Amino acid sequence: MAYALALGAVSFLLAVIWGGPLIEFLKSRGIGKMIKVNGPSSHMSKMGTPTMGGVMIILPVLLITITLNFFSLLGMTLLGRSILVPLGVMVGYGILGALDDLEGVKGKRKGEGMRARVKFLGQVILAFFTALMIYYGLGLSVVAIPTIPKMINLGIWYIPIAMFIIVGTSNAVNLTDGLDGLAGSIAAIAFAAYGVIAYLQGQIYLTRFCFTVAGALLAFLWYNSYPAELFMGDTGSLSVGATLAVVALMTGQWLLLPIIGFVFVAEVLSVIIQVAYFKYTKSRYGQGRRIFKMAPLHHHFELLGWSETHITQRFWLIAVLMAMLGIALALI
Repeated sequence: MAYALALGAVSFLLAVIWGGPLIEFLKSRGIGKMIKVNGPSSHMSKMGTPTMGGVMIILPVLLITITLNFFSLLGMTLLGRSILVPLGVMVGYGILGALDDLEGVKGKRKGEGMRARVKFLGQVILAFFTALMIYYGLGLSVVAIPTIPKMINLGIWYIPIAMFIIVGTSNAVNLTDGLDGLAGSIAAIAFAAYGVIAYLQGQIYLTRFCFTVAGALLAFLWYNSYPAELFMGDTGSLSVGATLAVVALMTGQWLLLPIIGFVFVAEVLSVIIQVAYFKYTKSRYGQGRRIFKMAPLHHHFELLGWSETHITQRFWLIAVLMAMLGIALALI
């Protein structure tokens, strides 16, 4: 654990050091956030803030993990394959997110990004190959249930379930990434929680990876805290979400993901409920109605008059409490 925590500190330092030059590079290339007109009006001041900040997270994690596990990766031992899975997912989803960010800034669909169905298809394809690698490459197909001492083998059904978890978590983090410091702080807490769970289960390599990611996320928050100098973009949110899902799957404690990632789940549910209720009332009454002032959930609280910092801090407190509960359940 001491080594893992030290890696988190190293990851933080590496990311913080090159964060400033990255921001200047993105500014020089005109890679700035396009704000949608249907969002809260207070967000218009964020127009042009550099995005694709996920690169700041991915590269330090990639550098540290490959350096520490070079020989394991070279020989493709079980440890090498184990590290390669979350690392590959982070890079794969990062590339998909980067294409989306660039399309939204420089492409034909400026301000919109990649078409939703194209991006979703890309997520599903990546999730499919990831699930195959976990199932066949790592030989994992189990789930841990609190109070039951032995893990349950799901067999071939593990593959579609794993795909659903990866795609779902990836989109959940993406939806949460709407306020300065929100998605990054919640994700850092979740990775730290799974790092502790992995340590308790003797998965030391996974513990080190989790805290390396957590350190990079904390460094990103150095520049993303209110008022943000850098946005995560889909480059970061898609990759961080998918990687978190893979870490949860590799621990076998993925049933705890909705608890540890409670804020992410609440954000997704708010969108699903809002859309479903709007469509239902429109078909029944001829006019759509809304439960929330705006979805995802953080926008609802913004329109209630809460400041960005209040929302982020309170969501962060909830995330810490739920992470503590998740670790406690993993111990049962």
